[in-house]
Amino acid sequence: MNLDATDRAILNRMQDDLPLTTHPYAAIAAELGISESELLNRLTRMKDERVITRFGPFFDAAAMGGAFCLCAMAVPPGNFETVLTKVNAHAEVAHNYERTHRLNMWFVLATETPEGIEATADAIERETGIEVLRFPKLQEFFIGFRVAA
Repeated sequence: MNLDATDRAILNRMQDDLPLTTHPYAAIAAELGISESELLNRLTRMKDERVITRFGPFFDAAAMGGAFCLCAMAVPPGNFETVLTKVNAHAEVAHNYERTHRLNMWFVLATETPEGIEATADAIERETGIEVLRFPKLQEFFIGFRVAA
């Protein structure tokens, strides 16, 4: 897919904060000199064409009284899809990745309370019969990651 200058401007702008208004897309479209419908159509097209895979807010669960935890499991390869379905059925699972390692399933839990991490991980263990290794965040580093389009 070829991105034109407007697509690139949209991608670059959408990585910054959204305006806290009732119509944030209209405000961004005005900044870019296009209509809100054009902005939304272009975002939809880029998502459909897999130029972008996700667009949404990132909430700091810890700042809101919740918690994050990186987790890993050693899932028997023949059971991977079954376990994946059970793990992903939990709304607290924010990401889930398969890796080529003994610990082949890695996911992030994001819960409303710190106690929610243990409760969700314990539930996954009961449902799958597989230990959930927990790697809680000890220190946070903000790197301000941006990708120039």
